[in-house]
Amino acid sequence: MYQESYAPSFPDPAAQSWFYEGVLAKRAMAWVFDTVLIALLVALLIPLTGFLALFFLGGLYVVVSFLYRWIGLARHSSTMGMRMVGIEFRDAQGYRMDAGMGFAHTLFYALSVAFVVPQIASVVMMCLGKRRQGLSDLVLGVVMVNRRAMI
Repeated sequence: MYQESYAPSFPDPAAQSWFYEGVLAKRAMAWVFDTVLIALLVALLIPLTGFLALFFLGGLYVVVSFLYRWIGLARHSSTMGMRMVGIEFRDAQGYRMDAGMGFAHTLFYALSVAFVVPQIASVVMMCLGKRRQGLSDLVLGVVMVNRRAMI
């Protein structure tokens, strides 16, 4: 019985550098945009709850943030901020994220920002790694690439 072995085939950072050019700065810009947008969404929800959400504001922010990121990754393999700066996630075969992978990535992201050490490790990995992968990217086997490079 023939079995094909799994071998990740991400674009080579040296030979295909256009996939990764500017991705670190774009990720930072997308993160800021997404964070501001999530805060605005939370602010819009507060009056709709009769201002009761002020008592559980942190929890509301976590839920809105999780849903925002998960839906964006599941539908587009990127959040609105990522789409705005022209980047998206791809797996080792070049496919976009599905709902399950989007959920897993969002969960890993939420856990990493909840604890200082994983968040610092993730940022350091993005800054020093050739493919600019964070901790959750590496664990799930995905990379952030420029969208135009995938066409």
